[in-house]
Amino acid sequence: MTVQYALEGHNIRKQMKGFCLDVENFAIPKGFATALIGENGAGKTTLLNILAGIRLDYKGELTYFGQYSDIEKEKSADVKNRIGYTGTGKYYLPQWNAKDIEEISSLLFEDFSREEFHRYCTELAIFSGKGNDVKKPNSSYSDGMKVKLMLAGVMARKTDLLLLDEPASPLDPLMRDKLCQMIREYITEGNGERSVFFSTHNISDMENVTDYAIIMEQGKIVEQGFVEDLKEKYILVKGDVADTQKAKEILYTITENPYGFEGICLAENLDKLAGMNVTKEIASLYQISVAVMKRNTKIVMR
Repeated sequence: MTVQYALEGHNIRKQMKGFCLDVENFAIPKGFATALIGENGAGKTTLLNILAGIRLDYKGELTYFGQYSDIEKEKSADVKNRIGYTGTGKYYLPQWNAKDIEEISSLLFEDFSREEFHRYCTELAIFSGKGNDVKKPNSSYSDGMKVKLMLAGVMARKTDLLLLDEPASPLDPLMRDKLCQMIREYITEGNGERSVFFSTHNISDMENVTDYAIIMEQGKIVEQGFVEDLKEKYILVKGDVADTQKAKEILYTITENPYGFEGICLAENLDKLAGMNVTKEIASLYQISVAVMKRNTKIVMR
């Protein structure tokens, strides 16, 4: 399969007090949903802010849609309008209500659809049905409601790339399922031209919509690839107590339990388990990402 990229980065570096983002190479495949996975403080928000143009004080090269540099992107309203962003900070001024957001968005973005904005506000249950809902300042909303309002605003535009920073974090389980549905519909309706890049520290709720995964630790990308390829590389293994010590020398990560052990084994090392009473299963992306993070974290794991 020949893969095109919605966004590529090379040698992206940002030094901050007590932290350094240092990303050698990464790419967001075009036409897919890509998850940026990492524990809190791994550098996910810093990277997304750079990609969205919120932070410009970095070193490195970015290429958007296969042809535009980061400098060209910043100078071109047409290119910037192809990118939608939602973040964890104060995206809208606190005094803005839904009507203000609708009016300002229609002025800022030629492709903003009032009809689509109303539809998403209704589908996401942002309004309770009372007439004064549209006049409530967004500062009075819960964190989850603020995210839903941001999603309604960005989904009402005709973009080719969505950058979503921790969109699922403040949402309830039902709304996380709805978010996955929205992402999949967005990509499907784009006929291979639309891409989504979202960050998360817990991939379990978003796994069913993730096509490609990038795992970060301590400001660096430590693994990336299509999910189906990662599941061929990292294999879930379960075994008996008698084989635990021998398995520790072979497995990528291992967790002991009263009945034996469970861990992740690199596919290239499976033959080393010959003679052990083990079962092999397909690992979930959650299990893979936790294993990769365990191998690279500063947290002391026991």
